Amino acid sequence: MNEESFVPVYLFTGFLEAGKTQFIQQTLKDERFNNGDRTLLLVCEEGIEEYDTTDFEKDHVFLRTIEDKNDLNPAALGRFLDETKAVRVIVEYNGMWTMNDLLDALPDDWAIYQIMNFADATTFLNFNQNMRSLVVDKLQNCELTVFNRFDKATMDQMEFHKIVRGVSRRTEIAYEYTDGTSAYDDIEDPLPFDINADNIVVEDRDYALWYRDITEEPEKYDGKKVTLKAMAATNPQFPKGTIGLGRQIMTCCIEDITFCWLASLYDKPLPMSDKPKWVDATFTVRYQRHKLYRGKGPVLVVESLKDSTPPEKVVATFY
Repeated sequence: MNEESFVPVYLFTGFLEAGKTQFIQQTLKDERFNNGDRTLLLVCEEGIEEYDTTDFEKDHVFLRTIEDKNDLNPAALGRFLDETKAVRVIVEYNGMWTMNDLLDALPDDWAIYQIMNFADATTFLNFNQNMRSLVVDKLQNCELTVFNRFDKATMDQMEFHKIVRGVSRRTEIAYEYTDGTSAYDDIEDPLPFDINADNIVVEDRDYALWYRDITEEPEKYDGKKVTLKAMAATNPQFPKGTIGLGRQIMTCCIEDITFCWLASLYDKPLPMSDKPKWVDATFTVRYQRHKLYRGKGPVLVVESLKDSTPPEKVVATFY
């Protein structure tokens, strides 16, 4: 199926009263976006603010509502598209539903083209403290996060910035201030290690940041030498001469701890027992194809592995 045969989906996420409805309404009135294409507006939650549907029919916008998550499924979404004969979809998504719920519900010929996340700055920190898994769920794949109702006099941008950057380094951040102005976040995020060093030394506390950076921008590590502490693991399904080097990373809570590893070329007996063991590893990164990636990715060409002890914090985090 070629790209042109997919139905583009523009996804707007965030918790209730975060400003999604207002932004979508403004977008639909913008001639640069609303060029007359038949558009299905799928609303998965109803807040205090309602859509002004006065011109929807004239503008070829067709609103459908899903209030029960059980009704979010490929059959229902496909039926809406057939009824409206829409060629694109806008989704105002329920902040209490996970992204996987939506991805599982999308018909095979629907493709997400853009994700924007909205947050009420006055409640965001409480949401992050009490429902962090849902906050992370919305931040990790969005292209832009907008903090509405941000009071420059009483709120600290850095506090919000760190939360977003703890999940994604690529997401743009924008602030809609209470005085009616707006601005993009321009806080720089220097890496805690020297990417230009002859040998990049990654401290134990910085493994999660390094792992995210190398998986997001593997090209810039091509040819770089790196030293860090990791766990070495093997698997009968790995190609000969390949092991996995990685660590457990926790993004938001204990339930989401995952062993995050990279394909590593090492043709010597592992300096460990049958179970993964901590090692101090030095390797050169090659951005190349590997069977375990089914394409190109960061492949670690191991120069040395030495038995080591666990770090003070066995599970790595972004914050």
